[in-house]
Amino acid sequence: MPAMKAQKEKVSERIYLTFPKELVKEPLVCQLAKKFDILFNIRGSTVTTEMGLVALEIDGERAEVDKAIKWLKDKGVIVEPIEKNVIE
Repeated sequence: MPAMKAQKEKVSERIYLTFPKELVKEPLVCQLAKKFDILFNIRGSTVTTEMGLVALEIDGERAEVDKAIKWLKDKGVIVEPIEKNVIE
């Protein structure tokens, strides 16, 4: 049973998404919210015709957040954690 409890754990992941040129016009963040039981908050973004960089905060149960991140990677988005500042 402990494994089930871990899956229900609420988490908040802060990640950078880098969209290559061919994905810049795709509504992947919108699809993310429709496909998975998560909430997201865009913390910052820079988008050009060549690439997109989005700082995203994803909240939800651990299993859903993990599936959402895997889905983004499978689509071709580069996903990197936002390192927390040690001095806050």
